[in-house]
Amino acid sequence: MGRFISLLLGYVFGNFLTAEVVSRRISGKSVFDIGTGNPGMANIVNQCGVKYGMVVLAGDLLKTFVPCLLCRMILFTDLGATAAAYAGLGAVLGHNFPAWHRFRGGKGVACTCAALVSISFGYGLLACIIGLIGVLISHYLPIGAVLIPAAFILPAFYCYGIEAGILTAIMAIIMLQRHMPGLKNIPSGTEPRKDLLKALRRKKG
Repeated sequence: MGRFISLLLGYVFGNFLTAEVVSRRISGKSVFDIGTGNPGMANIVNQCGVKYGMVVLAGDLLKTFVPCLLCRMILFTDLGATAAAYAGLGAVLGHNFPAWHRFRGGKGVACTCAALVSISFGYGLLACIIGLIGVLISHYLPIGAVLIPAAFILPAFYCYGIEAGILTAIMAIIMLQRHMPGLKNIPSGTEPRKDLLKALRRKKG
């Protein structure tokens, strides 16, 4: 029962799309009607500015950390990291497939990062760094996004058992599915390239 409640609680929290709130507040329009239509940080940055993109990032991280830590540290301490894994998967599912929007949502990168860090701070942070390095080297966001949960699968199996490993693998499959269109565009050169270091230097300049 603890596993189901953790998953359900994560899903409920995940349904709160921070980008939708910010978009309606700033532009007066639904986030699904501006830019790429994706309810995530990148779309808000492009349409509303970096400051509001950071608000979206903070909100998406928070809505994942809260159910993960609540389940792991208060409600189901006997499950430990497994409770966080179920809640994290629920948050990702809620963000990507929100019931109130006919199950059409975002790509879940920030939620996945928060979920992995909630399971294991060290390995989760390392997985996020690996994803960032993937973007810095390739200049493609989908590659970095897919690398994040993929890099966490083996540590999850080794340190937290089969159940946590399977849940992490499911997150990796979901991430791959959400970013498959972008990955398919890379060979043809139609996927936008992102030089993060150049953008940072330009911002500082």
